[in-house]
Amino acid sequence: MRVDAHVHLWDLEHGEYSWLTADLAPIDRTFRLDELEPQLDAVGVDRVVLVQAADTTADTDAMLAVAARNPRVAGVVGWVDLLDPEDVDSALDERTAHPAFVGVRHLIHDEPDADWLARPEVRRSLERLAAHGLSFDVVGVLPRHLEHALAIARDLPELHVVIDHLGTPPAARDDDGAWSRVMGELAGEPNVAVKLSGLTTIGAAPALRPFVDFALERFGAHRMLYGGDWPVSTLATDYADTFATLISLIDGLSDDERDAALGGTARRVYRLS
Repeated sequence: MRVDAHVHLWDLEHGEYSWLTADLAPIDRTFRLDELEPQLDAVGVDRVVLVQAADTTADTDAMLAVAARNPRVAGVVGWVDLLDPEDVDSALDERTAHPAFVGVRHLIHDEPDADWLARPEVRRSLERLAAHGLSFDVVGVLPRHLEHALAIARDLPELHVVIDHLGTPPAARDDDGAWSRVMGELAGEPNVAVKLSGLTTIGAAPALRPFVDFALERFGAHRMLYGGDWPVSTLATDYADTFATLISLIDGLSDDERDAALGGTARRVYRLS
């Protein structure tokens, strides 16, 4: 079973996505799953994991509603208020009553404070995520974000930590080796997996290959998940090309390793049925 572990949906008539500015005009419209499904069929992707695109309950409610009526949705990575540890248990009890709810994410890259993940109340809430058997997706665009993800993984070894977008590798910039240093340390934590998502908007395949090869060497395919990052990925290319780019980047894997990267790891990390 092939799983796209990183798909976004949004309905601008019923939700607010403040990050959709004029600079992102091509995707400043409603995107529903029925638009993506023929493209999934064309490349042989069977199931998807929907991932939050706003730090709101409305966005998570909308994804769970889609999951309830479409069996193609294997899981939902939603949002809860991690700054409110006193109420996070009741919020998680409510969310996990829906069998599709498998993890939590917060748009930390939109927070002015690069150390948001280090806040004590966030850390206490993440402890509760671990107790509920949920995963935590980290969308990090700065080495500082990844450093905090490393601290979380070490402090909470029972929490599955998923690094979205391969930790935003510096394919078009010089980071003085910060990405490889922190990602190498993250690879040393067995509860950390990396998501091969959002890559085509970072660079072309030749520029991405050294970073994917680095991650394959350090994490291995059994700690990698494929994610198309649709519809954000359409800023660079269509879904078929996004998938083809990923396939080209893992062309050296064995059949077993490819099965893991294209679905098996997602099923394990997100506990998909």
